[in-house]
Amino acid sequence: MTEKSKKTKEATCEIEVAFSVIGGKWKPLILWFLGECGTLRFGQLQHLIPDITHRILTKQLRELEMNQLIKRKIYPEVPIRVEYSITDKGREVIPILDMMCEWADKNNYFGYKMKYNLCEQNMKDVLSRLS
Repeated sequence: MTEKSKKTKEATCEIEVAFSVIGGKWKPLILWFLGECGTLRFGQLQHLIPDITHRILTKQLRELEMNQLIKRKIYPEVPIRVEYSITDKGREVIPILDMMCEWADKNNYFGYKMKYNLCEQNMKDVLSRLS
């Protein structure tokens, strides 16, 4: 597709743009894990986010990669190995996610029962369980 044939996206405001790029149920978690844990393989991400389906994780990773928030590295091995890592642009979102954790905690999670409290997890412990 050439540059001229791409349709220009429109948004009402900056907040709409931000939420379209990082919003939703899974993208913030993917970014947070990559920011906290460093480079992860697909299976590791799926293990860290057990409620996500294979199809949705693939879709979310592609969108984050398309927006240059993460990068994907393919190793020419058999079986093929793919690793994901956060980019500098993606890393800029981490302080926002941290503030969102604090905000949810401050407001008693708005009545939600927490399955995992990622904001208080020691990522070294989490990663050691993946190995």
